[in-house]
Parts: sequence; C-alpha cells; structure tokens
Amino acid sequence: MGTSVDRTEQFCQKLCDILNYGALNTAMGIGYASGAFEALANFDEPAPCESIALQGGLDERYFQEWLGVMVTGGIVEVTEEYGVELYFLPKEYVPLLTRNGGNANLGVYTQEIPLLTQGVLNEVVSGMRNGEGISYAQYQPFYAFMEQLANAKHKQVLVDTFLPSVQNGVIVERLKQGIHVCDIGCADGLVLQLMAEAFPNSTFMGFDIAEESIEKAQKRAAEMGLKNIQFKVQDAAAEVVEAEQFDYIMAFDAIHDQTRPFEALRNIQLMLKSGGVFSMIDIAASSSVAKNKNHPMGAFLYTVSLMHCMPVGLVENGMGLGMMWGREQALELCSIAGFSSVEVYDIPEDGFNSHYLCYK
Repeated sequence: MGTSVDRTEQFCQKLCDILNYGALNTAMGIGYASGAFEALANFDEPAPCESIALQGGLDERYFQEWLGVMVTGGIVEVTEEYGVELYFLPKEYVPLLTRNGGNANLGVYTQEIPLLTQGVLNEVVSGMRNGEGISYAQYQPFYAFMEQLANAKHKQVLVDTFLPSVQNGVIVERLKQGIHVCDIGCADGLVLQLMAEAFPNSTFMGFDIAEESIEKAQKRAAEMGLKNIQFKVQDAAAEVVEAEQFDYIMAFDAIHDQTRPFEALRNIQLMLKSGGVFSMIDIAASSSVAKNKNHPMGAFLYTVSLMHCMPVGLVENGMGLGMMWGREQALELCSIAGFSSVEVYDIPEDGFNSHYLCYK
C-alpha cells in the first residue's frame, strides 16, 4: 500500500490529466464543428498549417492555435522538415473523428458537454443547492444537436439493422402486412417517416410534448407525401385516450427523461393491443453507481445526465430518473407497469444502449 504522500501525488497527476482532457474535449468539439478534422483528413501526407487551413477554408491563425491543442493532446502528429512544421491526422483516427465515419464516429460527441455547459451550467449549479428542475425550453441548441445525432443514426440502422433484430424479424413481417405503430417522444418524427416509407401498409402515430417538434414532423411528412402517418402533441404520462390501439410502440432514449416515468410506462402498456410489444431503447448501465464504476463511458454519461436528463425529469416535482437509471430499475418499473415479461438485448451497431422488449 502506498503512503499518503504517494496517494496525494497520484491524485495530483490525475487532476492534471482531467484538466488537460477536459480542455482537449472542448477543443475537439470546436474542431469537429468547424470542419478542422475533415480538413486534416483530406491530406494523405503531413502538410504545413497554411496549406491545410487554406484547403479547408479555415483561418490560419485560429487553426494554428487549435493544432497546438491537438498535438499536445496526442490527436495530431507533427514533424519538422527544413524548419517547417508539418501536421498529420493518422488515417486510423479519421473514421473516429469525421462525419464520414458512420457509427464509428465518436468525434461528434465532443460537442455534447460544451453545449450543455453553454446552455445550463449556472442552472445546474443552482440546482445542486435548491433541487429545482430545468425546463426543456432552456436546452434548444442542445436538442438541435441531439436531433441531428439521432437522425443520422436512424437513417443508417433503423430499417435495415434495428427493426430486423426485433423478435428475430417477426416485427418486420408484421409491418409489411400492416399494423398500427406509435413512437413515444418522436421529436421531429424521422423514425416514423422512415418506417412509413418502408412499410406503406402500416399506420404510424408520433407523440411528443414539444409543439415545435410536432409542427416540424407534420410539415416534413406532408412534404414527403406520407398518408399513413400522424403526429400529436401529448405527454406520455397524460391520461390515455388510445387504449389498446397499437400493435407496436417504441421509445428511443425517451423514458428516462420523463417526469412521471411509471405513468408513462403504464400508459404504454394500456395503449398496446393484446399481444402487442414495446421497444424501449435506453442506456446500457446498472442502477448501481458501484457497479457502473468501470463503465467505459460512465463519467461522460453521468455528466450528461447531471446536466440534462435528471434536471428535466425533476420539473414539476418529477421523479428525476436520469440517464443512468439502469437495468435493474428499468425492469422493476416495467414489471410494476404491468408488462407480462421483458427481454433485454444488445443493439446491433449501438454500444451505448440496450433494447428492452416488453410484452403486454
């Protein structure tokens, strides 16, 4: 066992690492948003700052300072030839840091914490003392980002990968034949629009509490000429008027944000027809902080929950589940809500979430 002095020195080094990596994340978010990583990725050989900035449409002085962060942070390599510094983004890093990386792209997430900090840092600090929630209205830039992130993923995997994995393809066959489907927390409606195009014999209904999102969803569906889809402003926990109307219900990362998650789950159970199923997509984690200690993205996910998911869930004396409510609590609430059984699956090409397949 090390001495107290050793432990202090080790923690001091850890704090230095935290400060460096926190700063690095911010700078990477700036680089991602500005297209700096794409600019670097366009070069197959090390190149001068001036050349990369010029081709990428970036200001050379800003880009030069940003490169200083990337080099000292171990993201970008630098060499020197004839007194000129040359910069290079290793090709192995490119899919992880650029928009063309598809599901491998982790660089997009570097924007998440800076956006939350920009929007609600002071409110979260106040909430640490007064316990008050934070309304959805204060997160608009963050929601715009999350909408883009989710939509990019859905376009890639929803119809061709995720849906075929549900009940080993049974739900796809039913969708082809024609069933009634609902998406809880549908946002701008992309999930249902993709499904309505792919499965014209089925009908689709989207619920969300955000009027702007529903208006956007309705407008886009009309522009696409989709006749088998409707959207409605509705709180998932409000009194059910669509009892036993749906064969299949989905909720993508929506239940943990609810102020009344039990009521929402109970309503979903009531909305399902006999034999209906509910796909709840939510973060893959335990309900125990101790069990999440070695979660590879634990600190990041708890921070997003601290700054968004938990505060919005506390509004109007809500339950405030938070993103990391975990498998144990999810299974317990689903059982209490009346689902006869729940199966938990990994999701193809999605390491963040679990698929809770709930049967009426």
